[in-house]
Amino acid sequence: MPSLFEAYITNLGKYNEGRLVGETLRFPATTEEVQALLKRIGVDGVRYEEIFITDFDGDVLGLHEHLGEYESIDELNHLAHLLSDLDNADLEKFEAVIDSGEYTGSVKDLINLTQNLDCFEFYPGISDEEELGRMYIQELDAIQVPEHLVHYIDYEAYGRDVRINDGGHFAPGGYVMNNNSRFIEHYTGREDIPPEQRVFAYPKLNIRERMAAYQEVIDRSALNEEKQRLPVGREDR
Repeated sequence: MPSLFEAYITNLGKYNEGRLVGETLRFPATTEEVQALLKRIGVDGVRYEEIFITDFDGDVLGLHEHLGEYESIDELNHLAHLLSDLDNADLEKFEAVIDSGEYTGSVKDLINLTQNLDCFEFYPGISDEEELGRMYIQELDAIQVPEHLVHYIDYEAYGRDVRINDGGHFAPGGYVMNNNSRFIEHYTGREDIPPEQRVFAYPKLNIRERMAAYQEVIDRSALNEEKQRLPVGREDR
């Protein structure tokens, strides 16, 4: 399955210590890929447990603008699978809708949007009000115009009225509008993610690796306690 977007996964604990340690994870991903990446950046569930996302990139226009640094890996993976199931026409419509700002408040919104694209009409290549007016009159027969008056129509003004009445939006790929169909919330939370798409898991450590990890945690804790016991310097009197 081709990758649609990617995230730079960063070790939060090391970041707080002043070290930027991370790697790029491409979605959709597998559990094995996630575990291998976490192990390479030192997030093993013992020494370090938390991650955050430094950056997003990908082929879905505008998607990265609506994703945050503490997104769930499992939710991102579920979104990637749903986007992979869309054909090119629906993917363009998805891009247009998120460019309009609808259903972009969370990954949950984006997931539900992929399953409610029939709530929107999308006209590729329509980039301004004049083109919109011509399409409605000449192609959609919105109004009947005698042939001898066709060249006298103010298509831009008509298109402006259409856009205002539709509440439509000119996206980079075309014109999109909400057709006021019922938007169904199919996804309510992580429990709705298919088990095979839940991929976040800490690396599997062998006994030697686990003992070394616990020892490092103990040593680090002892070092911190020692620092706290050091006498505080004071000015000579």
